[in-house]
Amino acid sequence: MMWELVATLVAGVGAAGIALMIRKLSRNTSPKWLIPVFAALGMLGFQVQAEYNWYSHQKGLLPDGVQVVRKVDEQAWYRPWSFIWPQTVRFMAVDTNNAALNELDQTLLLVDLYLFERRMAAKRVSQVVSCERQAMASFTDTLPGEGES
Repeated sequence: MMWELVATLVAGVGAAGIALMIRKLSRNTSPKWLIPVFAALGMLGFQVQAEYNWYSHQKGLLPDGVQVVRKVDEQAWYRPWSFIWPQTVRFMAVDTNNAALNELDQTLLLVDLYLFERRMAAKRVSQVVSCERQAMASFTDTLPGEGES
């Protein structure tokens, strides 16, 4: 997150530098407001690019055997372009290499699901999955009713 802030500021300074160069080349006849406008557009452009490339970047970092099973696209009024190109804000991946078959019921698998969300740490959740029934259930160390007082 810190590096993204630094990169956003650098994008703004770089775009403002382009506006300064335009002013110099025009012998200061271009308006002064061009500099902050270029800086703002540079920072906004970088943030939009970072938001839209997050999913493909994270997906590319997944090791072999981890496959994306669901992604969630989102649209928001404060991002009007998202109504044309929805943004992927979170996704779920399953570790197929380390899936374990149930010895009593061969249709059940124990898998690790990884939940990814923009600007959040990834979470690992163990799930029992039945592909045949298209169902899944949480797999934890506690039984229902345990740990309640």
